[in-house]
Amino acid sequence: MRFTLSTLLILFATAATAGDASKAPPAAGAAAKAAGAAATETSALPDNPAKKSCANADALGVARTVEIDTTGGPGFGLDHYKAYDFLQEKEVVLTFDDGPQVNTTRAILDALDEQCTKAIFFSLGKMAIGLPEIIRDVAHRGHTVGTHTWSHADMRKKSDQDAKDEIEKGISGVRRAVGGPISPFFRFPYLRDSQATLAHLASRNIAVFSTDVDSFDFKRQTPEQLVQAIMKRLDKKGKGILLMHDIQPHTAKAMPSLLAALKAGGYKIVQMKAKDDLKTLAEYDAMIEKDVKGLPAVGAERPMSSVIKTVPTGQ
Repeated sequence: MRFTLSTLLILFATAATAGDASKAPPAAGAAAKAAGAAATETSALPDNPAKKSCANADALGVARTVEIDTTGGPGFGLDHYKAYDFLQEKEVVLTFDDGPQVNTTRAILDALDEQCTKAIFFSLGKMAIGLPEIIRDVAHRGHTVGTHTWSHADMRKKSDQDAKDEIEKGISGVRRAVGGPISPFFRFPYLRDSQATLAHLASRNIAVFSTDVDSFDFKRQTPEQLVQAIMKRLDKKGKGILLMHDIQPHTAKAMPSLLAALKAGGYKIVQMKAKDDLKTLAEYDAMIEKDVKGLPAVGAERPMSSVIKTVPTGQ
């Protein structure tokens, strides 16, 4: 470990399998305010069904949930940011970039559901606005939603202002598409940061993610080859944040086999959540209006059950 308990940014919460850790209630005065805000924030989301126990008795599940205090923009993933080596041996964080995408994202979600496990999805603003029903499904199924810029631009090839615009438009786009809270988690396209963008993210209290194990799933390969390559790299490292892409068809096809291989190899999944939600900046909310194509603002929609209801045929 490279830090002391007094400076720990990671607040550990217990997670037995796929269930979320319970949280202590806020002070009475704050509770009513928080409840009202939550009702507004999630009014655009599908109605959340009662949580079900995992139907797969041999599921990979979630072994541990960690809550991240993102104050000051801490970095995770030892390939680039080496301060917080918090994973224990055989622990893995599943992450997916560049989505959402038709077919592939939902196939990955289904595979994760089958194993009652969770991941982080770093979504592009443009993609989220184009396919809001899919990114809402990601959030609805209990995964962590972070951001990955607006259009996958290389931050090192942008001016400081243009890079900031890419980051903030991405945040506004993803939050608008989700229709509710998102996490202050960010990953740079191509894993290419800059001093100016790191400083901006730190000022916004947004955690930055690199990787420990890169799947290189953007390369042409079969699902079987992909699983073998990931497991070989993971076995060499022994643990880590795993980078994949939910836009890749062979990644979606490989997911059931990969999760089974992780289970067979004794690996355990850690879900990362944020202590606080990420707020957008009003100027960037306005900037993306031309791109949202009629998608209502957060809080402007009625709950789905109050608009659409299945009734007996012939009624």
